Amino acid sequence: MTSTQTFPRIAANLAYCALLAIPGVGISAELTKPAEPVSFSKDVAPIFQAKCESCHRAGSMAPMSLVTYEQVRPWARAIKQRVAARQMPPWHLDKTIGIQKFANDFSLSDGQIATIVKWVDGGAMQGNPKDMPAPIAWKEDSGWQLAGRFGEPDMVLKSEDYTMPAKAQDAWFRPLTEIPLTEPRWVRAVEIRPSTPQGRRTFHHVLANLQQDEPGVSFASGAGTAGLLMEWAMNKNYDVYRPNTGKLLLPGAHISWEMHLHAVGEEIRDHAELAVYLYPKGQEPKYRTFLTAFQGTENSSSRLDIAPNTISQTQGFTTLKAPARLENFQPHMHLRGKAMALEAILPSGQRQILSYVDHFNFNWMTNYIYADDAAPVLPKGTIIHVTAWHDNTANNPNNPDPDQWVGWGDRTVDEMAHGWVNVTYISEEDYQAWAADHLPKTVAARE
Repeated sequence: MTSTQTFPRIAANLAYCALLAIPGVGISAELTKPAEPVSFSKDVAPIFQAKCESCHRAGSMAPMSLVTYEQVRPWARAIKQRVAARQMPPWHLDKTIGIQKFANDFSLSDGQIATIVKWVDGGAMQGNPKDMPAPIAWKEDSGWQLAGRFGEPDMVLKSEDYTMPAKAQDAWFRPLTEIPLTEPRWVRAVEIRPSTPQGRRTFHHVLANLQQDEPGVSFASGAGTAGLLMEWAMNKNYDVYRPNTGKLLLPGAHISWEMHLHAVGEEIRDHAELAVYLYPKGQEPKYRTFLTAFQGTENSSSRLDIAPNTISQTQGFTTLKAPARLENFQPHMHLRGKAMALEAILPSGQRQILSYVDHFNFNWMTNYIYADDAAPVLPKGTIIHVTAWHDNTANNPNNPDPDQWVGWGDRTVDEMAHGWVNVTYISEEDYQAWAADHLPKTVAARE
């Protein structure tokens, strides 16, 4: 298959299971020719304010600021190349397949990409400075992102510090932090971060596992055990649970951290911080959500077997033991990761592609949060099907060694293949009520 081919449509019998290569995304010629000339001040600056400045500004995580014309102009051609290839902003979802409404969509539209391309091709002119939009008064990067929505966190839990040497093998640090509660409380949002910008360079990921004694939890009222509260990775910073949905914390609970660190050429000492936003006392949401790793391998992660100089495909299947709503999709792979598809196979046999990340990038663990009216609600018995592709060839610019066999493992040079999904389990009565409102009667009857 060539790099210009696209993901097969559902009508093509879901032939993606036979794909040997995953396409890049280009920009059609007609999109690069807006009718009117464009300038930075009038046309491009508003786009950068809306989609780029949150990272590309002084003191933030990006390597250059894109706030003023003087700052942007030296990078004009590089910007064109990255946005035309849909590499930036880091929204790596195929825009032609599956669900396309997201609560956190920071991608560029076709029209915005066309405007930027035309601006660069036309000489990257500044235009009239009076056309510039008013500058955004960004808060300091040290603040919590969710503070503007919920106020300051109800509690901030901190791990112990860890010192990562300038040169070393990957390290895993697993301290325990007590949660200071004297009564059960429900969580409506969480946010994780390394405490310093330097820490963001050395942390590969941070897991906040919830440890609490809670026997007897069943799929009918929730699912499984307390499990994972939140994962942090670059470009995945927080989870906000839908109205009347949350996670339960009990007295005596602890956060069991897992911090994966890698050396970046300088010694860095840092710790992880978890901001917890609680429902008001006495307010108990109806639904409980669980962060779940749907595997893209059969039976167990040990089945991951990636030969040298090949593009491999694996798939995994998980059956929902109760009706559920899927809140998000965040693929997790490492340096050879290329693409991942999330599909629902309904009890009737109908198959629905939910999301397809066609150009996965290990440097950006983007979390795609479904909009309230787009999150899939699925019946009991639905099979969640995850397909993952890994590129272990020299064509993968992130590949450290295409001649090396790769299997499952925690190290950055090893591989993984799973999709993180917050799963909210609901009752059969709730599902039937939802189906009556949202599905054609014939479909609802079959499901």
